[in-house]
Amino acid sequence: MLYNNELASQVAKNLLEIKAVKLNPSDPFTWASGIKSPIYCDNRKTLSYPDIRTFLAKSFAEIIRNKYPKVQVIAGVATGAIAIGVLVAQELNLPFIYIRSSQKDHGMQNQIEGEYQKGQKTVIVEDLVSTGMSSLAAFAALKDAEMDVLGMLAIYTYNLPKAINSFAEKNCELITLTDYDTTVNTALQINYIKKEELDTLIEWKKDPAAWYDNKMKK
Repeated sequence: MLYNNELASQVAKNLLEIKAVKLNPSDPFTWASGIKSPIYCDNRKTLSYPDIRTFLAKSFAEIIRNKYPKVQVIAGVATGAIAIGVLVAQELNLPFIYIRSSQKDHGMQNQIEGEYQKGQKTVIVEDLVSTGMSSLAAFAALKDAEMDVLGMLAIYTYNLPKAINSFAEKNCELITLTDYDTTVNTALQINYIKKEELDTLIEWKKDPAAWYDNKMKK
């Protein structure tokens, strides 16, 4: 869920301003999950803009102070959320750890990197949620390590039903700074996209998994 609409609009404008959100209906992007999409969000670009990355980190920190005041450690999801997670931990003066997608095949074979203790109250910081698979894998890794996961914060979510249902099934609260619908509406308002592109984005959202095949059949 969005933390609040005003913040969502501001973050969406920031992402559009630096072209962290890209649109390419004629030559769709392919996600790691295999889904073809006319839109792609690359939040790593925010790290190149000091004012924006500071705004994001402070926004995360404010939410955590309000929602999870008892948090003891911040956990970032590798690799996209490591940098922003460190900035949030620094803002809150808290320890930081990060979760790999899988265990290393050498050394200590860690999946969770950094110092932590069982039972510590943890908030996960993520850069983006699409299908939710990698985000919830990180959540599961912390639960397996017997951490007390209070919730997850992300910069952006596509609000796909699969992700929404998966987070609900795993009982993992997800709070995001902005989302797909806010970004699309903001893009239209500032003439970042054309009406025909909006129609494509609306059509894709109805059935992301089948959108490309349906497009090719036309």
